Amino acid sequence: MLVKSVSGGELRVDGYRVRIFERLELPPVDQRLRAIREAGWNTFLLKATDVFLDMLTDSGVNAMSDRQLAAMITAQDAYAGSKAFYEFAEVVEEVLGFKYVIPVHQGRAAEHLLAKVFVREGSIVPMNYHFTTTKAHIELAGGTIVEIPVKEALDVKSRHPFKGNIDVAALEEVLKRDRDRVAYVRIEAVANLLGGQPVSMKNIAEVRALCDKFGVPLVLDGSMVDWNVYFIKEREPGYGSKKLSDILKEFVSYADIFYMSARKAPSVRGGFIATNRREFYEKLVVHIPVYEGFITYGGMSIKEIAAMAVGLREMIDDDLVGSELELIKYVVEELDKKGVPVVLPPGGLGVHVDATQFLSHVSRSAYPAGSLAAALYLASGIRSMERGAMSMDRDKSGREVYPDLELIRIAFPRRTYLKSHADYLIDRLLWLYNHRDIVNGLRWVYEPPVLRFFLGRLEDIDNWGEKLVKVYKKELGDL
Repeated sequence: MLVKSVSGGELRVDGYRVRIFERLELPPVDQRLRAIREAGWNTFLLKATDVFLDMLTDSGVNAMSDRQLAAMITAQDAYAGSKAFYEFAEVVEEVLGFKYVIPVHQGRAAEHLLAKVFVREGSIVPMNYHFTTTKAHIELAGGTIVEIPVKEALDVKSRHPFKGNIDVAALEEVLKRDRDRVAYVRIEAVANLLGGQPVSMKNIAEVRALCDKFGVPLVLDGSMVDWNVYFIKEREPGYGSKKLSDILKEFVSYADIFYMSARKAPSVRGGFIATNRREFYEKLVVHIPVYEGFITYGGMSIKEIAAMAVGLREMIDDDLVGSELELIKYVVEELDKKGVPVVLPPGGLGVHVDATQFLSHVSRSAYPAGSLAAALYLASGIRSMERGAMSMDRDKSGREVYPDLELIRIAFPRRTYLKSHADYLIDRLLWLYNHRDIVNGLRWVYEPPVLRFFLGRLEDIDNWGEKLVKVYKKELGDL
């Protein structure tokens, strides 16, 4: 919440307090070296007990509220027709404005159903930028993604306030040329792999107008829409005095289909698809009994559905949203001052570091982002996520496909970490930046054919991990 300050201006105060905490343990650096070796230098395969600050993702690890926990206790358990589902459906219409809702077990289940229903062999899906599982589902259904972000999105130093925007002129060209092949247009807000960058209200309205002109559905991935509307309020003229709830309702009204991993903004384990188009609902819902269970629970626990209803309201409560975004902003600005190559402006989801600049001596074929994520773990016990070449799969001929950006993402789950954790992250990243020449890349030991970053195993080239740990212990001790 914002209150007037005695020194002038406004003071930001978090509208909640912490009542339950989890004790954290910092594993000694020798243990961290053993752990990352056992994990095949893949932070996804680390055991949580070997991690100090788990900043891999915000998915499923946000702090839940007391009201969400209370709703889980009182939820009416039923295989079919639970009161909790109908209450959830009412909240979806109240908060988002959609009449029809289909619960699913998480966001990729929604992606699977959308691809199954709308994508055919030869289809294309224009979008601001892909997400890993979205791309996989579209391609498995025979389609191809067409990424058309604004040019500023690929410039990590650009301070364009809405680097998640679609290039509207480029989209019009795609629709003119390939209208008959377009399954739908997709917007992700915020754009995960662009550094958590938001989409403006103006941009989604312009995309909506083009979709109407060419008769193409607009699909919105709103998994992190809470952060997107926060940035609209902060950055887009005309929205500073509006409530987040009103901004949200306007923003999502431009979509024909809205889907969400509720593991993110609503802070529960689940997801859903929502629409006002009855024909779309009917095409999608018939697949729920096959893949997700019954239509009133969709692969979720009824307890989670009850908590999701509460989370939808809380995700746009002006007094609850933004504390993690302010921490991200603080870390990004401090690192930028010190010359560490971070994505600007500060976005949602986490701190994003440009691995190609951080490890400029590591070739892209040696996976600088994966190397940096492993090195950060060694230097801090912090688990981050590779968002670069490892997160792409090879093409059909077996060649590497290098993405536009090679980042590591250091996630800040909602209402979870404190300023002391942010200061620790800054300190250890600065130490690692000063010793970056020791880090020397990774190579595959086991490489899965699809979404290889989840289960793949690698090794450090020339045993650089042991060399980094040796210097660390000399300068900073065992912890």
